[in-house]
Amino acid sequence: MTEDKSAIRNAATVIVLRDRLTQPKVLMGQRGAGAAFMPNKFVFPGGAVDKADSAVPLANPLPEVCANRLAEDAEPGLAHPLAVAAVRELWEETGLILGQKGVWETDPAEDWASFAATGHLPTAEALQFVFRAITPPGRPRRFDARFFLVDADAIASDLDDFSAACDELSHLQWIPLPEVRSFDLPFITEVVLAEVAARAHDLAPPSSVPFFHNGVEESLFLRLRGIGPMTGRTH
Repeated sequence: MTEDKSAIRNAATVIVLRDRLTQPKVLMGQRGAGAAFMPNKFVFPGGAVDKADSAVPLANPLPEVCANRLAEDAEPGLAHPLAVAAVRELWEETGLILGQKGVWETDPAEDWASFAATGHLPTAEALQFVFRAITPPGRPRRFDARFFLVDADAIASDLDDFSAACDELSHLQWIPLPEVRSFDLPFITEVVLAEVAARAHDLAPPSSVPFFHNGVEESLFLRLRGIGPMTGRTH
């Protein structure tokens, strides 16, 4: 069966902040020139949820407030695979480990074999759900992306060692927040970065989550668990 590339796929994106209380830096990499989705752009690590992600156990789950908010307008049980996908994509695209030391009780899925070989179990308690965005119509691929913020102190591996990363992102680097907009960024990444910069010094999960909803007839900027539309229609 061929993939329906017009379908909206659930996806997880990871925003890793380093030195957030002093000189905040964010981890980003550049997509390849031949990529079907956002070629050449600097982006956060992330990608679509895989079917196998539902069955991967987490040593510790998402914070309850984040899991509950994710469940508000998504199918039941999606919070767990989203969190798993976030950990997996971070590992695959950067080689960084969000996990704790431990032994897998069952053989890991193929996508998780290299992660398991490091002697870690995936863990999600440091992930904070901070943004949601749906790719606009007409793009080669569309995603319903949930963005997770994580403090670099929660990473179990060397923050400057990207040797285990796949080749999906190049030029992986820690970019100071004041300098990041000088890079070639997708529009939605700029929007998310503004939100991240505003809460870089706030360690608690947000009281509400922005939701940039791109529909066929209109785009809305909403807040989940908020008071409704922030600015109404956007253009």
